[in-house]
Amino acid sequence: MDNKIKHLEFLQLVITRMSVNSFLVKGWSVTLVAAMFAFAAKDANARYGWITLVVIVIFWLLDGYYLSLERQYRGLYDGIRVKNEVDIDFDMNASTYAVGRATWVNSMFTFTLIVFYVTVISLSIVITIILQ
Repeated sequence: MDNKIKHLEFLQLVITRMSVNSFLVKGWSVTLVAAMFAFAAKDANARYGWITLVVIVIFWLLDGYYLSLERQYRGLYDGIRVKNEVDIDFDMNASTYAVGRATWVNSMFTFTLIVFYVTVISLSIVITIILQ
């Protein structure tokens, strides 16, 4: 049973890392958008506002990627959880679980990511229009 528990611990560490990465991406996106609007307001240049839209989309893609990986490793975790002790091989390849909800595109369009990034995009557009 020790091998199975150790393998599950390895997977849990990867899942936690992906979750933390996703959280950090959201924090960086808000920070960079705020900085871009500070420059836009200081220079009275609305082009900074439009650049923020590109930045937001890039962070949305990155956030979806980390969520996709997290879901794949959760699938691998569930697969290992039901395996017998003798079948444990410490395989960390989760790509076989990249189907359905765990694909990159499906992960990008989850409710939480849509609410967060559509809100940030909407605010960016409104602020950019006000700055013009």
